[in-house]
Formats: sequence, C-alpha cells, structure tokens
Amino acid sequence: MSNLPALPAAGLLILALLAGCASPRLQTPGQAPQSPHLAGDHAVMADGTRLPLTVWLPEGRPRAVVLALHGFNDYRAAFAETGRYLADLGYAVYAYDQRGFGETEQRGLWPGAEVLADDAWALAGLLRVLHADVPLHGFGESMGGTVLLRALARHGTDWLDGVVLVAPAVWGRDRMPWYQRGGLWLLAHTLPWLELTGRGLGLRPTDNKEALRRMREDPLVIKATRVDALWGMAGLMDGALSDAAALALPSLILYGGQDEIIPRTPTCRWLAALPRNGAWRLAVYPDGWHMLTRDLQADRVHADLAAWLADPAAPLPSGTDAGTDLGRLCADTAGSTPQARNSQ
Repeated sequence: MSNLPALPAAGLLILALLAGCASPRLQTPGQAPQSPHLAGDHAVMADGTRLPLTVWLPEGRPRAVVLALHGFNDYRAAFAETGRYLADLGYAVYAYDQRGFGETEQRGLWPGAEVLADDAWALAGLLRVLHADVPLHGFGESMGGTVLLRALARHGTDWLDGVVLVAPAVWGRDRMPWYQRGGLWLLAHTLPWLELTGRGLGLRPTDNKEALRRMREDPLVIKATRVDALWGMAGLMDGALSDAAALALPSLILYGGQDEIIPRTPTCRWLAALPRNGAWRLAVYPDGWHMLTRDLQADRVHADLAAWLADPAAPLPSGTDAGTDLGRLCADTAGSTPQARNSQ
C-alpha cells in the first residue's frame, strides 16, 4: 500500500480543492439473478457473475476439499504448484479468480469487500454439495486470507471445517503512516482512475526469481492498480481486527520472517486479537517471504500444509510451529527489521 507518489504541496492543495468531484468506483453488480452453480471451468454467482475456476482432483474420493483464494492483483494460477502437490496426496483443490482479478469481467475494478466474502461463502456451499461428507477447508493467501476472515465474520464458521491463512493482509489504514493514509484518501476521491505500480519500492514478495519472472510475463497478473482499488483493499484490511474474533475454528496461520509486503507490526496486532481458545496455530518461517508457497523453500511449507490438513493437531514437519505463542514473531516488532520499518 506504499506505492503512492510523492506530491508537492501545491499539487496536494489542488487535489484537495477537487475533492468531491470524483468518488471511488465499484464494480457494477451482475444483472442475471440465478442460483449459484458450478459450470465446468467456472462458477456462476447469484447475480450471474462468472468466476473462472481451476480444479486439481485426486484419483478417487478426496480426503478433503480445499477452496483456495488468491492475493491482491493475482489470480487462480497462484495455486498451480500447491494444487498439484495436494492432489497427488489425495486432496481436491478448487481455486477461482476473485471478482476484479484474473479473467473476470470488470477486471481492475474493486467489487467491494462484502461481495468478495459472499462469493467465498457461496462457493463453499457449492463444494459442500458436490463433495458431501468430506472436510472442506479454506486456504487464503494475503488478500484471500482477509476475504476468508470477512466471510467468517459475515456467515459464521459452520460452512468450513478449517482455514489456512498465508500472510493474511491485515495492514489496516490506522497502521499506515499519515501521509500514506491521507494521500490514498485524497487520490481515491479525486483521481480514482489513476493507476499506480510498485516499481521503485524495492519490495520483494518472494526469493524465487523464476516465480517473479513468470508473474511479470503473465498478462493476467495486474501490474498497475487503480487508486480506488487500493482504497477498497485498504477498507478490507481495516476490518481485519474486528473480524479476528471469527477465527474460532481450526486454523493454521503461516508467516515469513522476511515478509516485506504485510509488515510484522500490524500482523502481530492482529494475532493478539485472535480468540485465545487454542483453535489456531501460528507457523513462522524465519527465511520465508510473503508468497510462502512459491518461495524457494515452498516444499517445507507444502509439507506443513499437508500435515495440518491430515491432522490439525499434529506437529508440523518443518518445526516452525509456534502454536499460540507470539514471542517468536512479535517480541521485537519495534526493532529495526524491514517489516518494522515498513510500518513506521
């Protein structure tokens, strides 16, 4: 969220005078009411919106089903390696393009946090019917994790058997520097169509150069983001603290010690707000980055994921399990780490 351009004082004054002339734009809802359903390579929501879908199926009856939600500006291909890995172990993985991303219509426009959450809930309901009597788990990366949190807050917890959150996007506006928060509001309400990139920030989402190259060359990965989409994403993250109480079901939270995208300080603040009932577990990878399932050490993360899916109470093979003890991650959040610096 820190890719806001520096503006001279005169420019800020002009934008301030223009405030109110424009508003953040949201997607137009679909106009074809119908029952949500699966249709081969896509899912159809209640308003007729089509969400492209990729499925990795095991041979025979799956041990469990995983509904995968990608991160901001990404799309369902983010789970290609994870999907194949889990399918080989007997799990069915369903990954879809969330509205505004990938191959969906109105790509690049923010659909609204509640709409994203309701889509996840509706898709889970379809998978419950398709795979009756099989455990169903949500698996969200970054923004996808925060969407799952919002869905749990809106719809309760009985529609999922468990949740895996990979570096959930919990960096609300109240934890951003004032100039980022104010600049984002100003641009979103004056130049909502303005597109920004993260070039020049020097932030790395992963240590896997090949994965980064594929993303740069993939036309379905959004490279330039509308300001009003950034504003919408910030609004989704704003609710993370209040949505934390909804995580009252078996949950595995994964975080990389080198994450430069979602800072450690707001992550620790969110973790501290989680229910203290022991249903969730934290795994910290000291050498891990933001996109843990695509890092160079992704095999360790995948092994942990498979172990947790088989038994949420079992030890993680990597030995990164911190349980509900936040000391391993949060003891030095005021220090000089990249994550702490990013949150100042």
